[in-house]
Amino acid sequence: MQIYGSFFFGIWIKFFFLLTPFFVLSTFLSMTQRYEARERRKLALRVTVAVLVACFTLYFFGNTLFSLFGITLDSFRIGAGALLFLSAVQLVYGDDKAPPGGEREVISVVPLAIPITVGPGTTGALLVMGAEIQQSWEILVGCAALATAVLCIGLLLFCAASIEHLIGKRGIIILSKITGLFVAALAAQIVFTGIRNFMTAG
Repeated sequence: MQIYGSFFFGIWIKFFFLLTPFFVLSTFLSMTQRYEARERRKLALRVTVAVLVACFTLYFFGNTLFSLFGITLDSFRIGAGALLFLSAVQLVYGDDKAPPGGEREVISVVPLAIPITVGPGTTGALLVMGAEIQQSWEILVGCAALATAVLCIGLLLFCAASIEHLIGKRGIIILSKITGLFVAALAAQIVFTGIRNFMTAG
């Protein structure tokens, strides 16, 4: 039971930071400044559903895509890790400006779900992490961890106004940049794993 718990927590924490929760929260608040509280909550639910669909699609079809294009997992590790690292740098040094708001139904998928929450770097990491998991219990626990991470993001968005009132916009921006550091470390680990496996195989 302990091994399941450790595996669940490890996957959950990776996915949680991969989804850059505080950057998403900051952007969500910026794009919904004129929304009423009820409208924000409805939008938060739509974003959560869209992110769940996107994440599970990427998580389950990694191996299929690799086989289709003849790409090795380690090659993709290096490419995805490099892209994720660039996303982390942007997260740390970015200007924190959000895209302009739009129709409520539209922005729940684009840009809030994709590419703000599930960006290019996150997409690559999801494909790699999904392809790495082989055993049945790992797939089940991994799915539960991924769903929990996405629901945590959804909860943050659902309580966006309260969180902003509690720690302020500056506090959210600081947390967003700290998240970028964790994402950069995760990206480096993915790249190093790919390089190590290449060198070992050679």
